[in-house]
Amino acid sequence: MSNENRGDEVDAGAERTAPESTEFAAPEEEIVIDAEVVPDEEDAAAAVGADIDALLAETAKERDEYLGLAQRFRADFENYKRRVSNETTQAEQRGRANLARGILPALDNFERALIAAGVDPAERPDPGGEPPSEEVSARDALAEGVALVYRELGAALQRAGVVPFDPVGERFDPAEHEAISTGQAEGVENGTVLETLERGYRVDSQVIRPARVVVSG
Repeated sequence: MSNENRGDEVDAGAERTAPESTEFAAPEEEIVIDAEVVPDEEDAAAAVGADIDALLAETAKERDEYLGLAQRFRADFENYKRRVSNETTQAEQRGRANLARGILPALDNFERALIAAGVDPAERPDPGGEPPSEEVSARDALAEGVALVYRELGAALQRAGVVPFDPVGERFDPAEHEAISTGQAEGVENGTVLETLERGYRVDSQVIRPARVVVSG
């Protein structure tokens, strides 16, 4: 056998007998993963509760502001209604008073005419009485007509709230009475109204014309 062939065999045998190489793996590195920090449940609930409380407090504050505003508007409106009502009442009262002041002189003249004719202005005819005879004089008929007009005017004024008053026997009150003269009367205290020369008139509680009177003094 040639040297060349022997060398090939030796190489082949070496390849067959060569031990297998052992590979050593490097130790694995420990991988640390940072875990995400999760907040405690109680802390989370407390935070949510605090947010809700803050929201409720803000809502309550706004509610109170709107409620106060509504109450002020309501109070202002009630005051406005009262003011308008008072002004309307006063304007109506002034209108009735002005109308009465224009009519009262005519009413006084009717009353004087009736007294001069011997007719009691306050006496009303009996609706069930006998009708006047044909022999009634024109003077009596005229007096009765004047009395009728006088009573109708007085009734119209009273329907409008214009009421007469006669203070005979009362203490003299300069707010309601006008003293025309003084007189003497036995057993009557000074400052007492003895006679009413002209009746006074009121509209509601307002005196629109004082009574003209004779006062004891």
